[in-house]
Amino acid sequence: MSTITTYDLGSGKTGEKEFSADLGEALLYRTMKDAVVMYQSNSRQGDAHVKTRGELQGHTAKPWKQKGTGRARAGDRRSPLWVGGATTFGPRNTRRWYYSLPKRQRNVALRSALLGKLNDGELIEVSGLSFDKPSSKIARQVLQGCNVAEGSVLVLTAGHDDNTYRSFRNFPRVTVMTGADSNAYELLAHKNVIAQEGALEAMIARF
Repeated sequence: MSTITTYDLGSGKTGEKEFSADLGEALLYRTMKDAVVMYQSNSRQGDAHVKTRGELQGHTAKPWKQKGTGRARAGDRRSPLWVGGATTFGPRNTRRWYYSLPKRQRNVALRSALLGKLNDGELIEVSGLSFDKPSSKIARQVLQGCNVAEGSVLVLTAGHDDNTYRSFRNFPRVTVMTGADSNAYELLAHKNVIAQEGALEAMIARF
C-alpha cells in the first residue's frame, strides 16, 4: 500500500490518496534499461548511408601503369585510400534497428518504472482535469499548481482527449499520451508525471 499526491483543479488544494496496486517491492533496473534501449532503437531512422567502391561514379581505369613509375600500385580512383574514394565498413541504410522485447517483459518494465515514480514522489493525480475547449491558461495553472512547471512532464489521460492534448502541446518538455499507450521509456524520460483521473487504472490494466 502506498500513497500518491493529488491536486484538485477546482479548489487548488493538494492532498494524498491510497494507491493499492501491486507493483512489486524492488526496482528492476536491468529490465527498465532493456526497455529504454528497445524504444530508443525503434525510434532510429537508420538513414545514414555510405557508398562502396562499386557504387561510386567514374571510370575504373588504372591511374598509372603497374610498374616502372616508382609509385605505389593503384587499381582505380575508387579505393578507400584515396580522397573521394569509397568508405570501408561505413553505415548502410539496409540495416533495420527495430526489435521487440516480449510483452511480459515490457509490462514488467512499465510496472517497475511506475513504482519508481511513486517512491520518488514524482506522480501526481489531478482531479477535474478536463477541458471544454483548448486552454493553455488552465494547463499552465495545472503545471504551476503541481509545482512541475520547471521540469519535464508527462501528462497521462484516461482516454483520447484532443482538448487536453491541444492545451499542453505548446509547453516545452511536456508530453501528452493516454495511460493505455504509456510505456516505461516515457515514464523514465520525464521528471514528473501528471495523471488524469482514470489514467493510472488504464495503465495498470495492462499488467
